[in-house]
Amino acid sequence: MSTLDLRKENSVYVLTMTNGEKSNTFTADVLGEYHAVLDEIEVSQDNASLVLTSSHDKVWSTGINLEWLITQPVGYHQEFASLLDEFYIRWALLNLPTVGCLTGHTYAAGAILASALDFRFMRKDKGWFCFPEIDIQIPFTPVMQKIVALLPNRQALRQLMLTGIKIGGEQAAEMQIIDGAYHIENLFDRAMEYAEMLAKKDRKTYSAIKRGMRRELSA
Repeated sequence: MSTLDLRKENSVYVLTMTNGEKSNTFTADVLGEYHAVLDEIEVSQDNASLVLTSSHDKVWSTGINLEWLITQPVGYHQEFASLLDEFYIRWALLNLPTVGCLTGHTYAAGAILASALDFRFMRKDKGWFCFPEIDIQIPFTPVMQKIVALLPNRQALRQLMLTGIKIGGEQAAEMQIIDGAYHIENLFDRAMEYAEMLAKKDRKTYSAIKRGMRRELSA
């Protein structure tokens, strides 16, 4: 079953996570779906941008599908962590502007994916942004540390990573974790407005600047 839907509105790719009943969680097959979609987007050369959103109005992504993961051989867990690392790096270095439209709960590996995007807008009235790794006793990999460190506020990042606190959209905006918080009825339009502005930038120049800013990940 497909868990993603890709469409294009003018110069903006809109990638929608459609598995909200399972909190848009990640399995190996789901990561494969993402890579197939990103293959399609990366080969295009025209100026464009990408919005990553969810069809669920209370959940963006809560990360790894733990029910699936515990059914895998123990030795596979490290392999899956490596697959996630590759997934995050690809998003962080994608060759066009990326905007997150966070419609609700953004947790754990889902919050790391949001951190890999260039810009983030979140629902202000419902939903939490959270790195619960400290409480579920799953350390960040070195790559995940670098991805989360892309968030601009170092003091807020320290608090989020070491305490596992949950923050709503308004607090996330105050802490500079996101670029704006809006009511759900305005959220997608605001994300699209920003993405349309970014789509007018020269794609090659934008990608070169972004990858220069993220040189450690490029290496």
